[in-house]
Amino acid sequence: MTDGVREVAVNQHRLCSVDDLQSGEARAFVVGKEHIALVRIDERFYAIGDICSHQRISLSEGDVHPEACELECWKHGSTFSLITGEPSTLPATKAVPVYPVEVVDDGVVVTVRGSR
Repeated sequence: MTDGVREVAVNQHRLCSVDDLQSGEARAFVVGKEHIALVRIDERFYAIGDICSHQRISLSEGDVHPEACELECWKHGSTFSLITGEPSTLPATKAVPVYPVEVVDDGVVVTVRGSR
């Protein structure tokens, strides 16, 4: 920490400001080779792989289900846990990755292993 500002580690990436995403909204980001869907539910943020494991469809274009803490693929309706990345409905059967996410100052920061 320098002068009251926390430094972000090399594998951490600031995606946006807290105020850039409304509750119930998802947005796509690309960090290196990783496609990430950032989702906000109330004051909590979640980051999961943005590419559906069933077909190469952007999950961030789907619906957020706050009560179940899931994101639904708009193409075929598979829903994915924002906590584990596991699908809860078919046709998807494989999980998508999840990424640690935190709020640093006014920014939403995601940790991507091995990125620089």
